Amino acid sequence: MSSSKTASAAVEPVELAIGGMTCAACANRVEKRLNKMEGVSATVNFATERARVSFEGPAIPVEDLLAQVEKAGYTATVPRSESEQGPEEADPADPSQALWNRAIISIVLSAPVIAMAMVPALQFTHWQWASLTLAAPVVVWGALPFHTAAWKNLRLGTATMDTLVSLGVTSAFLWSLYALFLGTAGTPGMTHPFEFTIARTDGSANIYLEVAAGVTSFILLGKYFEARSKRRAGAALRALLEMGAKEVTVLRGEGAAAREEPVPVDRLAVGDRFVVRPGEKIATDGTVESGTSAVDMSMLTGESVPVEVAPGSAVVGATVNAGGRLVVRASRVGSDTQLAQMARLVEDAQNGKAAVQRLADRVAGVFVPVAIMIAVAALGFWLGTGDPAGAAFTAAVAVLIIACPCALGLATPMALMVGTGRGAQLGILIKGPEVLESTRRVDTVVLDKTGTVTTGKMALVGVTEARGEDADEVLRLAGALENASEHPIARAIATGAAARVGDLPDPEDFANIEGRGVQGVVDGHAVLVGRAALLAEWSQALPEELARALESAQAQGRTAVAVGWDGRARGVLEVADTVKPTSAEAVRQFRALGLTPILLTGDHRAVARSVADTVGIEEVIAEVLPKEKVDVVTRLQAEGRTVAMVGDGVNDAAALARADLGLSMGTGTDVAIEASDLTLVRGDLRAAADAVRLSRRTLGTIKGNLFWAFAYNTAALPLAAMGLLNPMLAGAAMALSSVFVVSNSQRLRRFRPLNETVPSDAPHADGDTRVDETRVRGRRSFSGKGA
Repeated sequence: MSSSKTASAAVEPVELAIGGMTCAACANRVEKRLNKMEGVSATVNFATERARVSFEGPAIPVEDLLAQVEKAGYTATVPRSESEQGPEEADPADPSQALWNRAIISIVLSAPVIAMAMVPALQFTHWQWASLTLAAPVVVWGALPFHTAAWKNLRLGTATMDTLVSLGVTSAFLWSLYALFLGTAGTPGMTHPFEFTIARTDGSANIYLEVAAGVTSFILLGKYFEARSKRRAGAALRALLEMGAKEVTVLRGEGAAAREEPVPVDRLAVGDRFVVRPGEKIATDGTVESGTSAVDMSMLTGESVPVEVAPGSAVVGATVNAGGRLVVRASRVGSDTQLAQMARLVEDAQNGKAAVQRLADRVAGVFVPVAIMIAVAALGFWLGTGDPAGAAFTAAVAVLIIACPCALGLATPMALMVGTGRGAQLGILIKGPEVLESTRRVDTVVLDKTGTVTTGKMALVGVTEARGEDADEVLRLAGALENASEHPIARAIATGAAARVGDLPDPEDFANIEGRGVQGVVDGHAVLVGRAALLAEWSQALPEELARALESAQAQGRTAVAVGWDGRARGVLEVADTVKPTSAEAVRQFRALGLTPILLTGDHRAVARSVADTVGIEEVIAEVLPKEKVDVVTRLQAEGRTVAMVGDGVNDAAALARADLGLSMGTGTDVAIEASDLTLVRGDLRAAADAVRLSRRTLGTIKGNLFWAFAYNTAALPLAAMGLLNPMLAGAAMALSSVFVVSNSQRLRRFRPLNETVPSDAPHADGDTRVDETRVRGRRSFSGKGA
């Protein structure tokens, strides 16, 4: 079993908000500092600016963790929950705005400097001094964040991207001051040729004010786009947290004396009864006590068809009441609600790191000092070969500027933030980045039957009437009698009959005959519904056509119920767990993804075979116990297969944990959800195919980001060291590499599920059963479609 599936420690992890990080090297330093503490395992994510600290033993005081982060040169705080935040904190100002202001002012001042350097016709007398006047504020004020961070790093004996930028910009500016005040660059009429090509340049007669100002502007602009994209990437999670209602109308007292009292939602307690009017959001998870309505679940599940609810139906917080007035009793509040759990899963996934990102972090951690050494080596080499000092200096500055590892640090977290956020919008919750690697290798998908491929609820699926009888009358009388029973099979018959013939009459003298069926009087008829043996006791033997229908139903694993009245057997009803209407399409999508579907169930082989034939699955493993499900997964893995398991029940939990990739249906048990890697909020099996597609797409984006980030540095550094790259172009390229990574990641926001619309006959999550009828050879076949 993978380590990701081991039981969590008793001590809860701590999350810290880290301030002052400017690149992946910063995150790497904070992570190393925290991990040096005994019993601490920390992960720091540059994109989310969060640290997740787990403890192998007793918890360490938060104050000690904060102190360690501060020793590394950064700030740390414990983020407060949404309920603890004040109104001014609920929607914080966009931090990228300050970067935008700094970047715009720097660009306005830098543009004339760059233009005069590039176009000799603009170089009027003393133009170089005008350039100095415009460039100085950019280098001093515009680049101040880089200088401040570099100074802080110097005091701590470390180096980051800011060190490279500050060194490069300062070097270019100081060289220009030397050339202007002590050299010949300040001579009136001096021209400054700018070569916009990759070629060896002799910079001994040039000033580099356009480099110092241009690099600062380009990098600030890149930082702005980076910050804006990071904020957009986290928008899905923020939207998830903001879905919930802010105020709720609580019912105080019982019956006619109950009064309505509006209160903030954070004062709602388990057991409280609250009112949800049409158009209002349901305040928290609960159970409907009175009223019927349709609930729009699309915000949480992506399901476009409203779900019908009635007394006894479970409802989820943040969904919208689209119909009548409901009274709901709260069952879960605060951090226990499904919305809060979804947000926690998404945030945990965004804060984690995939294996590919850990490699990038290690590279970024050593890249800065290596880049500085390369710059010094390039400077020494060109000076040693007798090249002009200006050319040697140009090469060294270009190396410093091009070597920024920002793109490496952003490659994984940006894609992960966007991918998991998009998944949350579609009702697909990815628990951690390691899941992405699993989806790439999966070649077999094992599907639990009950509740996953099927609805998990009994429904009327067929009726056969005796010769000369009316099927509707058989349904009406049987349904009326079964309507008085609470047995699941009885409820399925009653619901199916009501859907076909309408209102059912009330029975008289109803009696339950344990283990055999029910009897009673309906519209003056003495009606029996149950086993064939019950009818036989009343001398109501089944005629040949009904006996064949009963035999056929039992051979398919269905429950057959005989119906008779007034001394004669009149029909046979078939009840079974029905296949979800979307399961066959889901199986086709699995095959299109290169996955081999296998049906795994503890049910009878005949039932399993029938379901498998319906949805198009060839391999069936039936009549297995929960422990044997684990053995099946283990055996498949021993055969060299990489196995994904989809299930929803307690009996699936162990197999979900054992599989290489566990996918749980969000309509299933909490145990199954906890044991899985991916949670599908909807009960639609097609979401499993979309989950695999999204995970693979996210992993592909991460790998693409890393490839181009590595390729950029690998190609650009030698060019810069050889003096073939102008420092200003190096700054632009460095900024564009980060912009490329975040822009490429944003493409995941356009991910679309294979089935964007739900069929008009889509099932209701509360198990509402609908019956479609066709007549074949005197037999009526019913398809009950449940959730």
